Amino acid sequence: MKPFRAAYFDCYSGISGDMILGALVDLGVSPGKIRKALKTLDLNGYKLQTSKVQRGLIAGTKASVKIEKDSNSHHRARKYSDIKKLLANSDLSSTSKKNAMEVFRRIAEVEAAVHKTTIEKIHFHEVGAVDSIVDIVGGVVAIESLKLDRIYSSPLNVGEGFVECAHGYLPVPAPATLKLLKGIPTFSSGIKRELTTPTGAAMIGFYADQFGSLPAMTIIDDGYGAGDHIIPTMPNMLRVILGAVDEESDEELILIETNIDDMNPELYEAAMDSLFKAGALDVYLSPIIMKKSRPASKISVLSTERSRDIMTQVLLQETSSFGVRYYKVARTVLEREIKSVKTSYGPIKIKIGKLNGSTLQASPEYEDCKKTSKIKKVPVKNIYDEAYSLAKKLIS
Repeated sequence: MKPFRAAYFDCYSGISGDMILGALVDLGVSPGKIRKALKTLDLNGYKLQTSKVQRGLIAGTKASVKIEKDSNSHHRARKYSDIKKLLANSDLSSTSKKNAMEVFRRIAEVEAAVHKTTIEKIHFHEVGAVDSIVDIVGGVVAIESLKLDRIYSSPLNVGEGFVECAHGYLPVPAPATLKLLKGIPTFSSGIKRELTTPTGAAMIGFYADQFGSLPAMTIIDDGYGAGDHIIPTMPNMLRVILGAVDEESDEELILIETNIDDMNPELYEAAMDSLFKAGALDVYLSPIIMKKSRPASKISVLSTERSRDIMTQVLLQETSSFGVRYYKVARTVLEREIKSVKTSYGPIKIKIGKLNGSTLQASPEYEDCKKTSKIKKVPVKNIYDEAYSLAKKLIS
C-alpha cells in the first residue's frame, strides 16, 4: 500500500502565522515562490524577509514582514469584505484562494461573536494588518506547495497572562483565540505570554485532520519556525515534521464505549466534534435499553491504542459518563488515495478506495464540499452531487 505524505505540527511553544511561515520555509518551501504568489495581492509597502536564527540550542527560520516607513496601509482596519475582494482579485490558485478565504472567515466569525455583531460589520485590526495578511496567505501557499495528504498536530501550548492589542489588555488566550480553539486540545506550560495567536489557531484549526501524539511515520525532513520572543526555559519554535505514513489494510485498533441515559441530546454533537478533533477514526451513537427499561445511547469511538487516553479524557469531560470500557478490534480497509476533481465550484477532494490495484470506491470529501459551500454560498448538495458524478468516472 502506497504511504501518504503527511506533516505533523509540534506546537510545544504555541503557534502563530509567522511561525508557520518560518517553519515551512525552513522545511524547504521556496521563499521566492511565496513572494511571487503574494505579489498578486493588491498589497504594497512591505517586504517579506526570512533569516536563520537561534532559539536556545535550536536553529530555525524567522519569517518577518517589514513595513516601509511611509506606508499607511499597514494598520488599516479592513472589513471582511475587503479581505474577500483582495483574495478574489488576486492570481492565487483556486485552492489557495478557497483555503485563505476559509481561514479569514473563521476569524471573522469569532470576532463578530466576541463583539456581538455580524461578520459584514466586523473590522479586522491586528489580523487585517499587512503582516497578518502576508502570514496567512503565505502560509496557505506554502502548505499547498508541500502537496500533503494529511496534517496532524500536537495539542497547542496557549500560554497565560495578558496580551496587549487594539482593544487594550486581554487575558490569554484572547477571547477570539479561545473561540477558535473550541474542540482543539490545549494546555499551558505556565509561560506568561501569548503563545497561540488568533492567526495560528485559525490556520491549524482549519488544516489539522487530527490532534494528538506524533503518528507512526517515516521521517523525511523537519523545519523550525521561530517566534518573536526569547523564552529562557525552552526554544520558542514551531516544529513541523514531514513524513510518510503507512495506512495498513489490516490493523488492530480499540473500540471505546460508554452508555449514557441522563444527558441533553444536544450535547452529543459537541462531544463527537471534540472526539474527531482529538483523532478518533470513527464515532457513532446506538440506541439501547438499560436496566429498568431506561432508554439510553451508547457512544462508540474507534481509535488507535496510542490515542486511548485522550479519547477517554474527551469522553469524560464532554459527556455525563462516569466511566468507559474498551477492547481491541480488527478491521480491514481499502487502500486509500486522495485526488482532486475540477467542479464548476472549484477543486474538490475525492477519496479513492482500491483493492489489488483496482479502484472500487470513489466519493467526495464532505468537509471539502462544506467549506466550498460556505464560500460560494450554494447548497452543499449541489457541490457534492457534481463532485460525486465526476468521482464515479474514476472507478475502473
